[in-house]
Amino acid sequence: MEYMAQIIAGLIFIVMFGLIITEKIERHITTLMCGAFTLVVVFGICMRSASAIWKTLNFGSIFKLGFWYGAEESSSAGINWATIIFIAGMMVMVEGMAAAGFFRWLCMKIASLVHYKTMHIFVTFMLMSAFLSMFIDSITVIMFLAAATVELAQMLKFNPVPMILSEIFCANLGGSATMCGDPPNIIIGTSLGYSFADFISNTGIAAAISLVFSVLFFYFSYRRELVSDGGVYTGKLPDPKDAIKDKRSFTVSTVIFLCAVVLLVTHAQTGLSVATIGVFTAAATLAAAGKRIPYILKKVDYKTLLFFIGLFVVVGGLEETGALEVISYFIGKISNGNRYLMFGIIIWISAFASAFVDNIPFAATMLPVIKSLSAAQGVDLSSLAWALSIGTDIGGSATPIGASANVVGTSVAARGGYPISWARYCKRSVPATVIVLVISTVYIFVRYL
Repeated sequence: MEYMAQIIAGLIFIVMFGLIITEKIERHITTLMCGAFTLVVVFGICMRSASAIWKTLNFGSIFKLGFWYGAEESSSAGINWATIIFIAGMMVMVEGMAAAGFFRWLCMKIASLVHYKTMHIFVTFMLMSAFLSMFIDSITVIMFLAAATVELAQMLKFNPVPMILSEIFCANLGGSATMCGDPPNIIIGTSLGYSFADFISNTGIAAAISLVFSVLFFYFSYRRELVSDGGVYTGKLPDPKDAIKDKRSFTVSTVIFLCAVVLLVTHAQTGLSVATIGVFTAAATLAAAGKRIPYILKKVDYKTLLFFIGLFVVVGGLEETGALEVISYFIGKISNGNRYLMFGIIIWISAFASAFVDNIPFAATMLPVIKSLSAAQGVDLSSLAWALSIGTDIGGSATPIGASANVVGTSVAARGGYPISWARYCKRSVPATVIVLVISTVYIFVRYL
């Protein structure tokens, strides 16, 4: 029955993946339906395991102290409620800032600083995305930048999709540079005892080199499209201050945002979990909103939250049946002591898997694998950790569901009237991912082997 459960869990994932690509059914309905099939067919009929259902639903984690305090990221199977709560809190904060005119003010401010030149804005936003994601969760960065890009595109009359796709990629790349930038890095760092400085001096160098090539790649890929769509703004230059609808609300929302940034950057020191930070930012935003509370709550993208819940359940099926462990065993078996092959497999298999399976549980699954490889083959554990970090972080950029920032960014674009298909997303992101993986593989070989 174990193999049957693995096969069915894999088939459900493949069906879900196919339905999401075809876009025949709304993606949140697809993941919820497939999640229900996982609970009933895989756990209920095949495994007959109530504990697997309970572990995947993961309600119990919410009532543990470590969920709210301790700065421990959830690496358990099933629904990552910390991520759901955090994203929901950030959505509330972003809608509060939008209602206060913050994003429109930012759009006009940036546009005025670069004299409304579309390509200058394009490059500035890519660099900003990478830099901010080094210190702030990439989900928050994309929520902020994607919303600002849509606002800016509406004013300058250009298609924001190329900018949003480039921002998503650079956010994931910037997040790979530090311990707090991407959830897999937090899991790897806390599990193996690595610090912020350890990451910045290892994966950070690879990210910096890759960023140069990534910016150039996206610049030349989208230059003609953006110039023909936007070009230079020739209308009457607006005053950024005109975007501020209510000075008090603007000031309060800005302070809340800055507090959220500080809390996210320092949460390892304060012990506050991302779930706690999400609840705080949402509560503070709603407390300051007053009569605008119903409007803000109505604007929250609940479909994306439901999408994540269903996705976590389906991936939980792969975890509980041991399907992910098959991949882990394969890496240890096929390398057979060849260090170049071992590192190459870890980087590329991790990247490929993370393009389709959420990189958080995959990173958690791979941790015991690299520990055993290090002990059995005498390979430095930290070097294997950097390879795993780069593979999971970068590989997640390749598809719309590979990382949380991708889902959030495409959702913001769709809500703004610019839906992004799988074909459109992968056309540039897949080649960019391959380029960065090649650069990172060479970097790993040169520095550690």
